Amino acid sequence: MPAIPHLRLGVNIDHVATIRNARGGRHPDPVRAAKLAIAAGADGVTAHLREDRRHISDDDIARLKAEIAKPLNLEMAATAEMVAIALRTHPNAACLVPERRAERTTEGGLDVAGGRADLAPKIGELRGANIRVSLFIAADPSQIEAAAAVGAPVIEIHTGAWCHALADGNAGLADSEWRRIREGVRLAKSLGLEVHAGHGLDYASAETIAALPEIVELNIGHFLVGEAVFVGLDETIKTMRHAMMRGRARATAGENRP
Repeated sequence: MPAIPHLRLGVNIDHVATIRNARGGRHPDPVRAAKLAIAAGADGVTAHLREDRRHISDDDIARLKAEIAKPLNLEMAATAEMVAIALRTHPNAACLVPERRAERTTEGGLDVAGGRADLAPKIGELRGANIRVSLFIAADPSQIEAAAAVGAPVIEIHTGAWCHALADGNAGLADSEWRRIREGVRLAKSLGLEVHAGHGLDYASAETIAALPEIVELNIGHFLVGEAVFVGLDETIKTMRHAMMRGRARATAGENRP
């Protein structure tokens, strides 16, 4: 039986910038948060440079790339402007996400199946610059297959619907969404894709999904920043890491059901 791969934790620092921008100025500094996250055990840092710059700024991205000691994952819309910024800044990874001005946060997955013609050249440009490309998509077979066909080496499964169903106590919906995720990651792995997951994860759901051996990275932000208000970022990330380790132990034991 092959060894279960290490489960990486990417910490999304967007909402540290949201707090800063609510009042203006420089505090709290998302770059400082990134460094604290890495010291606490994060394997990398994720930051979403939105087209409206509502939280992370261009300067934040430049400073993150220059100052942090672990990989930077730039979440971005699949636009010419964002591709140019990525090529100039050269993050370690770029995660292409859908983006709408009216949304509070990223809602739903990228429509890869319907956007192949537009996505393929952008993916090619990023990969040509040695930037790892991932596509943030729903655990839908048609989208997973399209991601493989369009040349993306990595997908990130949108876990929001499952997490919301868990939070609402909707057991039936949570179970159906879990089955969709479980089957989706297996399909992705069979197609040669590296599989990540994120959106809405907390300690309990991260522990559960960590038991899926096909997933090699979780990207978590809002929950960690929110909990840090009460217990500090260091403690929050260490607690999350322990939850992930418990889930990974279940994967090693062959358990991958909630």
